[in-house]
Amino acid sequence: MTNATTAQHLTAIDLLRGRAFPAEPVASAMVESGPGFHVAQLRADEQLWDADPADVEETAQEYRAELEGLISALCLRWGEPEVLDLADQLERVAMGMPVRPPLDVLCGQVPRVHAWRADGRWIAVGLGEGEPEMPAFRLLAAVGRADAVR
Repeated sequence: MTNATTAQHLTAIDLLRGRAFPAEPVASAMVESGPGFHVAQLRADEQLWDADPADVEETAQEYRAELEGLISALCLRWGEPEVLDLADQLERVAMGMPVRPPLDVLCGQVPRVHAWRADGRWIAVGLGEGEPEMPAFRLLAAVGRADAVR
């Protein structure tokens, strides 16, 4: 991970923070948005199910380091994050129960997020690693209304 990568991720998060929330759900290749939220893929790798295990572990280490660098940079801005485990939200979604956005989008992609509240927004970052037998890495950022999570 380089400082340039962290800077790029911070820029992407700042752009999301400044973007208006749409009235209806919309999705592009990198961003899913809806009333009150945006979820962006900062970096992702295709499933690595046929990759050498050493390569998979090296990729996992890169993603973890990238997440840690981003968390550190965001801590400098807004202090210590709230760490939110998304297992309960995933279970609710699986049972067909309602979950507030953007947690409904995030819970199927990352197991937990580090989150802050700043300038009327809820900002979170998380890392999805897939399953051991089907690794697929994704570094996500989410921005929602300040009351996205209570």
